[in-house]
Amino acid sequence: MKVLLVSANTETMNMPVLPLGMSCVARAAEDAGHDVHQINLMTQPDALNGLRKTIEDHGPDVIGISVRNIDDQASEGVKFLLEPVKAIVDTCRSYSDAKIVLGGAGYSIFPQDALTYLDGDMGIQGEGERSFVLLLDALQNGGDISKIPGLFNRKGDVQNANKPVMNIDSLKLPEPDKQIWSLDRVTDQPLWLPIQTRRGCPLDCSYCSTSTIEGSVIRKRSIDTIIAAMRSYTSAGFDHYFFVDNTFNLPSGYAEDLCSRMIESDLRLKWRGIVHPWKIDEKLVEKMAASGCAEVSLGFESGSDVILENMHKRFKTEDVRTISNMFKSAGIGVMGFLLLGSPGETRQTVSESLAFVDSLELSAVKVTVGVRIYPYTALATHARAVGMIDEDDNLLMPTFYIEDGMKEWLRITARDFVKDRPNWFY
Repeated sequence: MKVLLVSANTETMNMPVLPLGMSCVARAAEDAGHDVHQINLMTQPDALNGLRKTIEDHGPDVIGISVRNIDDQASEGVKFLLEPVKAIVDTCRSYSDAKIVLGGAGYSIFPQDALTYLDGDMGIQGEGERSFVLLLDALQNGGDISKIPGLFNRKGDVQNANKPVMNIDSLKLPEPDKQIWSLDRVTDQPLWLPIQTRRGCPLDCSYCSTSTIEGSVIRKRSIDTIIAAMRSYTSAGFDHYFFVDNTFNLPSGYAEDLCSRMIESDLRLKWRGIVHPWKIDEKLVEKMAASGCAEVSLGFESGSDVILENMHKRFKTEDVRTISNMFKSAGIGVMGFLLLGSPGETRQTVSESLAFVDSLELSAVKVTVGVRIYPYTALATHARAVGMIDEDDNLLMPTFYIEDGMKEWLRITARDFVKDRPNWFY
């Protein structure tokens, strides 16, 4: 079948990256014998006209649309990012009779509600490499789609639970000369190529949607597979990598072995990743630095032990301080994130958080007021219990938890605090 895969994300909220998930699906579909074309709308100066031309040139039988984000997670002046995606779907409808299949991390949090809002034909929750190929084969051969894992349809009579693939080495990484270089570069600056070595997260933080998307069991690629892929990418000209694993340091033994292999392979690259401030020692940090780690995002979210406990974190503020100092001593930049306003937040805990994070002297800090409420989380359960959201609210429209009576004070306090700190952002 002729397949067009569309990366619908046009926002650069943090840094622009290539759509890794979509290129993995492209690899799987091409390996199964389908004719696949990709378009990254972030690179298109006139996205909808570029899409129209691509549809006319390619004549797809199936259009897959990757939805990365539902909104920008900003409680003040929030951008609802499904509105531009709806325009993308409408453009596809106007110029093609192809079946429209939705997927991606953002879509996977709201598989039926996002499908209804966007008016797609079908959607796949979770990783799409296996299920999308099964769907293409069924559509091509008139087969039964009702049992495909993670598949939802517009009518709502197919709503299949996502079943993560345990052996993710069977889901091959994209090839640089096919699925990656076929995508236009977003910027002339060095491109941080996303690479994922693990899927799933068992930590169960109160507000997090990761387990809905990827499951709660960590599934690891073999290190041989990762090193072989990175050699291939480096040979193709990539030397900046972004490990998009939810927690690069878990399991710690795997992280240490991966860094050791990167050092032995002499890849001479720069990389950044996301780390959880728990189960990190100096040996791991030293190996991260020696393997080319330039910066980490340290996911602590609060500088108050009371709030950390409420968020179901497994570390204390002193763990954050110790680990932050380890990274700085190793010459690795540290970016931190504060989420203010969550359950139990008070003026005292906010003051503690700001003072604590300020004392860490990080290379950058992002402050967010209000915590996005996602379905199937402890935060959603609490928000319903206190009457902040209705029982039947599907939460597709951006809704944020801010402790009662604190909204205006929090926003003023955050703005005032960051204005004299050039490396803090609100």
